[in-house]
Amino acid sequence: MKKFMLYGPAVFFLLSLPFYVRAQQVERLIRKGNKEYRQNRFDQALPLYRQALERKGDDPTAWYNAGDALYRNKQWAEAEKSFDRVIEPNNDKALQQQALYNKGVSLSRQNKLDESIAVYKKAVILNPADEDARVNLQKALLEQKKKNPPEKEKDKEEQPRQDKKKEREPPPSQSKLTPKQVEQLLKALQQRERQAMEKMQQLRSRSSARPEKDW
Repeated sequence: MKKFMLYGPAVFFLLSLPFYVRAQQVERLIRKGNKEYRQNRFDQALPLYRQALERKGDDPTAWYNAGDALYRNKQWAEAEKSFDRVIEPNNDKALQQQALYNKGVSLSRQNKLDESIAVYKKAVILNPADEDARVNLQKALLEQKKKNPPEKEKDKEEQPRQDKKKEREPPPSQSKLTPKQVEQLLKALQQRERQAMEKMQQLRSRSSARPEKDW
């Protein structure tokens, strides 16, 4: 995963003193937040970014860096929302692209595979040279393919099971007999058995009555 990048405050050309003072405060808070972030003190960095946003709620740099700090604290859903504030159309395209990438990673952490794919695609469109965005997109697409195989592949997987099941089952009878027909068949078989027994008895009686041969 590509390391998240911090952004420093922009240089402002201001016309009024109050606006200039507020902008200076925002820049100072962002710099302090960045210092804490680089020391891996994300819990200390996040309040400083939020203070900057209280003074200038549409500052894309403060939103972006706050999203980074939230991500590092494993607050991925909140990080996603923070990056959304950077992706707004009026912001710098390069910053938007970085925010899209970071949002994609945040979505992946939340197991939102389809959403992360859509976001990675946007990041690649904005910057086709972003190797990390393209690699993450490919990985996400492969994972999606594993979870949702095409219907034809599913049929192929299921077909052997159906064949084996058929092998285990007895072949269907050619005709189905009614209960009455079954009863008639049993009676006919019993009649044949009686007739066979009578013939056997007749043969035995004849052999026993035969006289001994005169020598």
